[in-house]
This record gives sequence, structure tokens and C-alpha cells, in this order.
Amino acid sequence: MRKVPTFTAMMATALVLAGGCDSPDRTTSRVTASPVPPKVSTPASEPSATSQPAEPEEEPRKLKRGDKGDEVLAVQRRLTELGYWNGEADGRFGGTTQQAVYALQKAAGISRDGTVGPKTRRALDEGVRPRARSGSGRVVEISLRRQLLMVVDDGRITQVFNTSTGSNENYEQEGKTFLADTPTGRFRVGRQIDGWRDAPLGLLWRPKYFNGGIAVHGANSVPPYPASHGCARVSIAAMNWMWGHDALPLKTRVWVY
Repeated sequence: MRKVPTFTAMMATALVLAGGCDSPDRTTSRVTASPVPPKVSTPASEPSATSQPAEPEEEPRKLKRGDKGDEVLAVQRRLTELGYWNGEADGRFGGTTQQAVYALQKAAGISRDGTVGPKTRRALDEGVRPRARSGSGRVVEISLRRQLLMVVDDGRITQVFNTSTGSNENYEQEGKTFLADTPTGRFRVGRQIDGWRDAPLGLLWRPKYFNGGIAVHGANSVPPYPASHGCARVSIAAMNWMWGHDALPLKTRVWVY
């Protein structure tokens, strides 16, 4: 296709034909002839396959609890690769996967809705992981700000769990008022119960006590925000994994910050 001169180029050609550019002193310059630019016929444009607008790429669908398939399987494998405990990848978006997504969203500082949308996919792509504070030995770190429980070996985080710690709200027990907080500090696992503990404030599954009556324990409800009376809740499945893999044996150091 022949290139059609622009209007600016056509005007420049006309000036050259007239004898050059304008004189610096416009009051004394005279143009004796002003040729008319030749008419240029513009060929009609023909449709071309290469000029068709590209169709917009379809956004990946948001994944949520109850979904299943290869997309879910890929998310599960990526979560496991990054250290977010997710059980066995099976392509089914269940409660365990939702807990791992909560943990990733907390580490990334994004909305904790438990679904895999654009921001969560970006966090997966970028490999977002929390950082450990301990540097040697086995330490279980509990971040109150992020609401994360991390198993750390020699400064390297090996597993990350969603947790729910003290709500920092007042509650009544036996006519007295208490604050539902999880104190910060460095502790050790001092005792444990392999089964349900029917405590005055509720049921605790396989608790590992590290600060008086405060424990890491399994619970049926582990929301992505502080909601306990002071303990660090994890899911029933997560607590079973901790027992089965001896992640929190007696005397294990627990850092709460």
C-alpha cells in the first residue's frame, strides 16, 4: 500500500517549491507564487485478517470452596510448594484449601475472603511467603498481627497455617470479667492431651499447652481473624498433621509476637 503524505509533509513540500522557508522578517518577505499541492487519492482500505482487533483474553474464573478441577489442583500444588499447609492436592476446593488460601492472603496483606481471585493469583505467582524471626532449631512462631502460625526449622519456614488467636474482647466466666488476649513472649510446650479437652470455655482438639491454659489446638471454626479466648486455633486437619508429624513435641519453643 502506497504511503499517503501527511498534511504537514504536504505543506513542507509546498514551501520548498515556493523558494524556501519564511524569512526571519515576515514584514519584508514576499511570496510571488503559491503552488497548489497536488491532489493525492487515498486508496480505499481493504479488510485484512491481520488488522482485525484481537479478542480480549478471558479472565480466569474466581475459585472458591466447592469448586473442583485442574485449576484447583494447580492452586493446591502451588500453595504446597510455597509452604502453606494444604493437605493432599486432590483438585477439590474444600475447607483445608480455604484455610491455606486464608494464610496466603494474610501473608500478602490482601483481603481475607478465602477465594482465589486476581490478587490471590498474583500472590501465588510472586511466591509470597512470610518471614521467620527465629534462626536456629525448631520454633513454632505465632504472628498476632498476621494471624499466622509457622513451623520454623533453623530459620526456614517449613509450614504455614491460618490461625485465630485471642479476640481481645472481654468475656464473663464465673461472675468475673476477663480479656480474651494471647500474651506475647517466648514459651515452651509443657503439656498435651491427645483427644478432645472439654474446657470451661469450649472444646479443644488435641491441645498443646505452652502458656498456662493457652494452647495450640484444633477447632471446628478457624476464621481469618482473632476470635478465640486466647488460644491459637488451627483446623482439625492441621492439628492432626501436627501430631502425626511430631511438629510440636513437648518442650518445643513457641514464640508469640
